[in-house]
Parts: sequence; structure tokens; C-alpha cells
Amino acid sequence: MASRNNVQNTHISRKLRELHGALIEIVSVMNRPQRDEQMVREAGISLDRALFPLLVMVERLGPIGVVELADRAGRDYTTVSRQVAKLESLDLIERRGSAADRRVREAVISPKGKAMTDRIDAAREKLGRAIFESWDEHDFNELVRLMRKFANDISGDIGGSATKPQEEGD
Repeated sequence: MASRNNVQNTHISRKLRELHGALIEIVSVMNRPQRDEQMVREAGISLDRALFPLLVMVERLGPIGVVELADRAGRDYTTVSRQVAKLESLDLIERRGSAADRRVREAVISPKGKAMTDRIDAAREKLGRAIFESWDEHDFNELVRLMRKFANDISGDIGGSATKPQEEGD
């Protein structure tokens, strides 16, 4: 007779494989160039597709150094450094010395960049609402709660900086 623990482990292994497959599918869709082009088009902005995710990350995570930005984007440091310089030349971000380490220059969103990411957020909300329009509120809330929990746990697991989920009204 198989122990309950072995049955549980088999179930978890199967579900982890299913979860991994779903995550690969989600990341694949989100990393498609057409997805970024759709978002840029929907937002009504003019921005090189390669710069789009970096601008959003600077807005969400900034102030942020180029090394961390490159690591999070999964790109080479020198490539991201050139792209950050381009964002700065477009007045979408500003560079300044780090308060923690003056040798590090960090990128922060500029007012013009913030206006652009606000338009991107509005486009993302419109597209997201279309995806989730058939979901009931409880399922949507559970997805958000569990994804935040997963993001916090996986970030902590790889030595990243897990962000505290915002409470409603923050």
C-alpha cells in the first residue's frame, strides 16, 4: 500500500509541472514583441519596443541601477546601459547618484516618463479588463492574492527583493 505522503508528493509534482507550463506560456505571451507593440499602440505613444519594458521597470522599481535593471530584464549590462542613455536623451528618465553608494548612478522616472507610463497603465487596464471580464470577482481577487504571494516567495527564494503587497487604500 502506498503511503499518503507518496501520493501527496506525486500530486504536487504533477501540479508543479502544470504550474511551470502555465508560467512558461504566460511569460512567452508577455515577451512577444507583438505584445509590447500592441501595448504601445493601445497607449497611443511612440516608443521603441526595446525601451518599453525598461521604462516601465524604472517607473515601478526606481530608483534603480543599470546592473539591477539589466539583471531583471534578462539583458546584457552594456545593452541596457545604452538603452537607459536613450531613455534619458528622450527625457523619459533621469539619472542621479545613489544615496546608498555615490559610485552608482540610478535611473528614476521623469515627469514626461511618468505621463507615458500612466498611458501604458491605462492601456494595460483596458486589455486586462477584456481578459478578465468573464471571471467572477472572487476568482480574480484570489488570482491577484496568490500571484503576489508567489512573487514574494520566489523573489525571496532567489535572493531578489520581494516587495510588500500594497493594501487597498495605500
